[in-house]
Amino acid sequence: MDNQIEIENYKIRKSESWAGNIDDQELISRIQESDFSKQQISDGKDFCYFLDKKYRTGNAENSEYICMAYTLNEPANLERSSVSEVVVEENEVYHIHRISVLRDGVLIDKIPDTKIKVLDSENQSSGGILSSNKKINITIKDLRLYDILIMEDSRIKTFTDRDFLRKEFSKYIWVSPDNYWAYGNYTFTFINDREEKIAYKKTFFRDENGNVLQPEVRCLNRGDRFVFEEKNYINPVDANREIFPYIDFATDAGWKGLSDYIAPMYDEIFNTATLRGFAPDLAEKLDLIADPDEKIQFAVEYVQNHIYYIFNADEMNGHKPQEPAVTYENKQGDCKAKSVLLKVILDYIGVDSSVVLVNFHTDFYIKYYLPSLLTFNHAIVKINYKGEDFFIDATTREEFGLLENRGFIYFMHYLEVKQDQELKERKPYRYPYFCVDEKVDFNVQGTSGTLTLTTSYKGNRANAMRRYFKNTNKREIIDSWNNFLFYSLNYSGDRNGTDIRNVFKDPSINIISDDKKMNEFKIQYTATIDNPYFTDPKNNRFLMYFDRNVIKASARDFMHKDISFWHNFDSEKYEINLHTDQKIDTEEKYTVQESTIDNPYFSFTSRKKVTKNGAAVNIEFKPLVNLEIPQADFEKFRTDHHTIADSNFGLGIDIIEPGLMNMLKFNFKKRFM
Repeated sequence: MDNQIEIENYKIRKSESWAGNIDDQELISRIQESDFSKQQISDGKDFCYFLDKKYRTGNAENSEYICMAYTLNEPANLERSSVSEVVVEENEVYHIHRISVLRDGVLIDKIPDTKIKVLDSENQSSGGILSSNKKINITIKDLRLYDILIMEDSRIKTFTDRDFLRKEFSKYIWVSPDNYWAYGNYTFTFINDREEKIAYKKTFFRDENGNVLQPEVRCLNRGDRFVFEEKNYINPVDANREIFPYIDFATDAGWKGLSDYIAPMYDEIFNTATLRGFAPDLAEKLDLIADPDEKIQFAVEYVQNHIYYIFNADEMNGHKPQEPAVTYENKQGDCKAKSVLLKVILDYIGVDSSVVLVNFHTDFYIKYYLPSLLTFNHAIVKINYKGEDFFIDATTREEFGLLENRGFIYFMHYLEVKQDQELKERKPYRYPYFCVDEKVDFNVQGTSGTLTLTTSYKGNRANAMRRYFKNTNKREIIDSWNNFLFYSLNYSGDRNGTDIRNVFKDPSINIISDDKKMNEFKIQYTATIDNPYFTDPKNNRFLMYFDRNVIKASARDFMHKDISFWHNFDSEKYEINLHTDQKIDTEEKYTVQESTIDNPYFSFTSRKKVTKNGAAVNIEFKPLVNLEIPQADFEKFRTDHHTIADSNFGLGIDIIEPGLMNMLKFNFKKRFM
């Protein structure tokens, strides 16, 4: 193929020598039918005859090459292949080497039938997210069912001065392919063209019995290649219960060496920047606040709410932290800039703090990854105050409270930006308060009931509920509560299909208080209900209130062989009071049933008080969070959550119907059943 077309973001040209060259005859010879390919096609799947993928890393650029040939037997796959998109970063160029089809044994060049458009990313400048990424739209005309499509392309990312981390360090993760596809031949090659050694770690590979093998760690010198090759290959991973095998490639380093590399960049700023020097007005405001706790609150909320968050995708791993004076003057910055400014403010008021690097999205995997600064994609601030560690995300907005009352950030692994640091794990956490504290009063007189819910939210729940009430229409909020209560009162069991607005009369929901220091948001819901009892098919009446939020379905349903259950439930307290003017069965099994669970990872209590005309239950759920439940402990953890779900998540009372016959029936049932 002799096409030589060059545009700023893509080129049509031959492949580079490092990727190898394949001529048309060799290409055709690699597309051979076999018993394996025939079986996959007869199963109704598309088949990839070969996939050859190479990744090359150097100190000046990273490159990736792919050559593959696959069937277009399925209409959906034909549609996806006819129009595709490739996103390239700044200073990255997409190279198209070959687009062809093998049709009835004849190789046809489809580049003349290909239309290419370069588009801006639709997310550019949206919500403070800046990106100079380009989207290359590729449309191939006249692809037909049962064609075999051959794609050969590569992408080259050239480093600029602000890509200093990528120049110094490499990180690449190869993940085993989707198990839908079957491959006649699958080859992945990693090429080290750097001065430094590259370590690689094979993780979550399995033996023939499906048992996870111990990770394999080795190194590649400059010029070395790692090759993974399989023939007649279908990835055997159980996608629903197993982690896909992957190989982590990273510049050979240790955490202490990495922290020593990055810490001086921050220390240079902290040793020279003074708040009074670049922000004397802000320093004066802080000086006027006498209470140390309130000073910290003011500092955190100033940076969160007054400094606009700019996320520049091209620079996240690329440039040194912005000077705090610039951040303050421009009132904007990325996560590093906002974190640095917050630390400078905290230094001014004498509070010990540090910037830490995290990656919330891959937190589970960090303990398996090789040490690399490129593992992290976010910076936050760690504050040591009164002997406790607190973590603040300076990019968050509209969060409130003194330090101990602010929202809790769930993650485990972080690298502190200081000299001589190892990767650290946070301690498990137990809330000193109830995130949800709710009192339910349901009083029934005659054929009408009055329902009142008074709820206090704290921490993350307060922040979320405050935003919800601010941004949501009042009618929508009431409908949401009505829908929840329709199921909590079990009306879905005897009047399903009824318009919920006809069930709850004159509903209202109001904010009672909003304490920005305690970060406590309190609301009250009220409504009246005609026909308040749930009635079963035998015309037995019940008054019920079961809050399914108490049941942790994710704990009961969790099934995974490799990932441990991440425990991040909120602490909760509920007081449910049901009262009626009718007599009730004061000895009914589930009405009087109580529960006490003392699991290492949570405690749960359900305590009842029953009278002749009603009952009350107090429920408390206190979890130990921000940790993974070890697999050896998980079945007991799951069983205890099943116990909660066995009628311990609310309250129900049985009405004794008036009349002699009903009383005799009740006494008979009580004595013999």
